[in-house]
Amino acid sequence: MDILQRNGEYPLPPGTPSTLGVEFSGIVAELGEGSGKRWKVGDEVIGLAVGGAYAEYIRLFESHVMPKPKNLTWEEAASIPENFITAYQALIAIAQLKKGDDLLVHAGASGVGIAVIQLAHLFGANTITATTSSKEKIDFLLNMPSGATHGVNYRTQDFAQEVKKVTNGKGVDVIIDFVGRSHWHKNVDAFAKDGRMTILATLSGDIVENVNLSPILYKRLRIEGSTLRSRSPAYQADLISRYVPTFPLFFLPFLLFFWSSGPLTPTPVFCGYYYLGRFEKDVLSEITSCTGHGQVRTNIHQVFPMEKIQEAHRVMEADKNTGKIIVTVP
Repeated sequence: MDILQRNGEYPLPPGTPSTLGVEFSGIVAELGEGSGKRWKVGDEVIGLAVGGAYAEYIRLFESHVMPKPKNLTWEEAASIPENFITAYQALIAIAQLKKGDDLLVHAGASGVGIAVIQLAHLFGANTITATTSSKEKIDFLLNMPSGATHGVNYRTQDFAQEVKKVTNGKGVDVIIDFVGRSHWHKNVDAFAKDGRMTILATLSGDIVENVNLSPILYKRLRIEGSTLRSRSPAYQADLISRYVPTFPLFFLPFLLFFWSSGPLTPTPVFCGYYYLGRFEKDVLSEITSCTGHGQVRTNIHQVFPMEKIQEAHRVMEADKNTGKIIVTVP
């Protein structure tokens, strides 16, 4: 995302600052007028921002701030917000991965890919197949704690056929895709019935030629695209730490009045909460450092000082990293 924005290729949401960066760790320096009672000056926090995290100071909604886990360093904590919340949104809030599901995740060695793999373990996935571009990255993903159960080199193997072997011909229930065009046909082939896919990026291109819609129809597939950064502040806040209540609908019994002579009790048609997710409650407390013992761990490829930000971007552009690249701001 940072590279695309730097190159002028990322459509920024309205009001986004030109300064790069969407996640951070830091200390509360000042509270805005009307702030609630949760935060005070001096609190150690992490946060999800629409932009500006490369700066020394950043201003954002208090709903987009979470307490910094005490067991993590500043660098480890900074690797959490956009990375893990994007993974949580894609895997749980949208694709609705449940216990026993089989998962296929592309770009498995990226920061979000690694987060998806670990969250899949946390939420009870049956198998987790990750694709990447080299044997070294596959070995890393298979051997890391709470890592992939299977790895596929998409350059030399057909991942659709590989996941069918893994699932005894059934196919996968959930796919998390960052690649787009080049993976489309094999993704559809790889699905089990009632499969769900979240598309987070289209790194190989946007246009898919000769699309056959029949498998989507007959496999009853659900495919949804999402970008976290362009979502409304209210949506992001709900994803971080809230439920969205839905209101009971009492009109049905009164409609039935014309068809029933018996006594009627107003009964809600639907009443409860639509589960957008509670990342802070469900996941944040589970995250430990790379040397910790939890199912979900931070994974940092390298830490750069801000003076070497160009070198950090070159490493990212060369696709050399397995995990997050962190920049420290003086």
